[in-house]
Amino acid sequence: MSGKEVHELILGPITCHAWNADRTQLAISPNNNDVHIYKLAAGKWTRTHVLKEHGSRVTGVDWGTKTNRLVTCGADRNAYVWTYDQKANKWEPVLVILRINRAATCVKWSPEENKFAVGSGARLISICYFEDDQNWWVSKHIKKPIRSTVLSVDWHPNNILVAAGCADFKTRVFSAYVKEVEGKPSATVWGKKMTFGNLMSEFSNGGGGWVHGVSFSASGNKLAWVGHDSSVSVADASQEMAVATLKCVFRPFLCCLWLTENSLVVAGHDCWPALVNHSDQGKLTFVEKLDTESSKKAAGAISAMDKFRTLDQKATTEAVKTSINFVHQNTITNITVHSRTGSEISKFTTTGVDGRLVNWSVKSLESAIAGLKIH
Repeated sequence: MSGKEVHELILGPITCHAWNADRTQLAISPNNNDVHIYKLAAGKWTRTHVLKEHGSRVTGVDWGTKTNRLVTCGADRNAYVWTYDQKANKWEPVLVILRINRAATCVKWSPEENKFAVGSGARLISICYFEDDQNWWVSKHIKKPIRSTVLSVDWHPNNILVAAGCADFKTRVFSAYVKEVEGKPSATVWGKKMTFGNLMSEFSNGGGGWVHGVSFSASGNKLAWVGHDSSVSVADASQEMAVATLKCVFRPFLCCLWLTENSLVVAGHDCWPALVNHSDQGKLTFVEKLDTESSKKAAGAISAMDKFRTLDQKATTEAVKTSINFVHQNTITNITVHSRTGSEISKFTTTGVDGRLVNWSVKSLESAIAGLKIH
């Protein structure tokens, strides 16, 4: 696939990343307690801030493009909402009352950014919102019937429904309606009963396996998820909750993202993103890898910097012998939207254990995706 921009940000793993509204700033978690803010200037990324409030490893970060607020969560069982003070040139944190006794695992703003969801090892989802009377961020818990760690969350476009992928091999859709901050919701194809915490749908993950990533399509009618059993699944609520599952021969995928209403990108332990098609007839098809093997690195003397770089990326100093012929040199941990054209994604970015940020242009896939839509 052409149209890739590769940025070497750090010599170590990147757990997650998020973009600001105009895509000139980037927040990443370098697999420790900190969050790094980078700014793009003259085609180069420069670190401008380091956010240090968390006491343990940061596990999730999301940037509200409407409000310019950051939200982070971590293994310290805490979440913070960060607001930028332009005069002081610093990010100010506000603690969120999560009320959990296990690590927070993931976080995501709702589309309207008036609330956010936090998954955790406490077998629950914290739906957090700002309470004006108390002047702080509070949370409500969605618990039943979750039986294990919540590994991923995603919001429906209507700002009400939230999907969760869990370590109990289940994918679930809940109502996260909070009457304190929003009006009464209307019915959707996922159901009519919208009281807080109501289980709208529940799906088993094929033959079993943790559900690492979930994603709603732009219409909200389809939900995709990827499991540790190397499977990709899609549930279509507009077709009476019909579920299609594709078992792959690759290593497990960790994340997924809809590009159009019929195509999604998945990525994980195999170091490359891949395109998957979901036809109007409900059939899932693996289309292609979105990264082609590059020419092998020429053999020769290995500099000290090459040795240290490879040691950080792959835990070995044998740089020439172990180089992977793809852009990413290790597991891809995160896929995030970079830019959209209408309801469809025109660019997305991936980060991974190799410390790289890769910006992928969907334009080079337009002919393939256009062909998939008519199948």
